[in-house]
Amino acid sequence: MSAPPLLAVAHGSRDPRHAVAMAALAARVRDLRPGLRVETGYLDHCGPRVPERLDALALAGATEVVAVPLLFTPAFHAKQDVPSVLRHRRLTVRQAATLAPSPLLLAALDSRMREAGVRPGDPRYGVVLATAGSTDPEANAVTTIVAREWRRAGWCAVVTAFASVHQGSTVAAAVAELRSLGAQRIAVASCMLAPGILPDRITEQALAAGAELVTEPVADTPEIARLVLDRYDAALPAATSLSA
Repeated sequence: MSAPPLLAVAHGSRDPRHAVAMAALAARVRDLRPGLRVETGYLDHCGPRVPERLDALALAGATEVVAVPLLFTPAFHAKQDVPSVLRHRRLTVRQAATLAPSPLLLAALDSRMREAGVRPGDPRYGVVLATAGSTDPEANAVTTIVAREWRRAGWCAVVTAFASVHQGSTVAAAVAELRSLGAQRIAVASCMLAPGILPDRITEQALAAGAELVTEPVADTPEIARLVLDRYDAALPAATSLSA
């Protein structure tokens, strides 16, 4: 029996760089698992939308699909939007878990640090883990877990900052907190999948606050491609069926 197709469910953005990054991630996943059909569908702003992808997979003969949300935390999109678009009259759709926390996410963040010229765990550096943020406390708690796990690598400190909601630390406030903790240098890790408005906002705020560097989003990394496959594999034996 052939493996069910993997449908990567992306948020979507009007910024064309978002779709480019998602396509690069899908290509990496295909390279890691030759023979597995990997498609990308979007929740909003760009296409193809998720229902279109599901219809195409059904027409191609698929009876079961594993949908992997390209989202870090179980916020509103993962809890409400994704399940609502995965219901299909001809397909059994299994929804995988979101991407964080995971050692592979930490490895991707480390890779971006290396690319920026910083040795992962360098104790001279305080790190701002900058994410979109959410009004959902559970989602923000996941970000806190990621920061705590990454702190164990040896950084001076790791603190969180949110770009899109008025709760928790802003990037500027997080940079100031790290300076008060004695960090000699400050790096801002963009815990975002793809370029767009919020990653640009994180970069602008970080540099204005005096951070030495800001890393690139992590979608186009081998670690995130492996993480997507991990979530796919975990969903195969015991996921909730969303068939209509």
